[in-house]
Amino acid sequence: MDLDYTKVIKYVEEVTKQNGRPDNYPFRSRFDHIMRVYRWAIKIQSKEGGDLDIISLAALFHDAGWEEDRPHWEVSAEIAVEYLAELDYDVAKIGRIGEIIMRHNDKDTTDDLSLECRVVMDADLLDEVGAMSILWDSMATACEDEASYKKAYYRIKNYYRINQPKISRCKTATGRVEYSKRMKAIGDFLNELERELF
Repeated sequence: MDLDYTKVIKYVEEVTKQNGRPDNYPFRSRFDHIMRVYRWAIKIQSKEGGDLDIISLAALFHDAGWEEDRPHWEVSAEIAVEYLAELDYDVAKIGRIGEIIMRHNDKDTTDDLSLECRVVMDADLLDEVGAMSILWDSMATACEDEASYKKAYYRIKNYYRINQPKISRCKTATGRVEYSKRMKAIGDFLNELERELF
């Protein structure tokens, strides 16, 4: 069955806007995050392989759900399964999509995961790393009291220190290469900022 991805994306956008999940910052959009993860999942799949529909749909629904007292991955999986079942989508694929959504947040697992699950996990991990994290930290600092270039510098440097070892969470070779590039970009930026700021 061929899905109309335009309709799926529109549905995910509506559900995400209506679910009441609070954003950390006014500039943060959960739907924009979902779309970046979706695009990265497609890019990783083009190099790693795996079922493109399963990867795409799991990426699109991975953060769509939210309830105050339940893990977002459970709610997101339910939304995906119910939506795809209403479309009479392949039952076996629905099960695999739901499973990926349920597992996507468990980045430190050493379990033997499907290729599709590893691709979605890496796409989610890569979002807001690199230039995006520099932008995030700069904008977040600007939202705080007494914002300054030095406060932004120290926030970016702390992010870099904490996240550099997290390359071990990458589940694909493509994810590891991209993560390394992004960490290098942050390191290069910090070196240049130190030269100009101090």
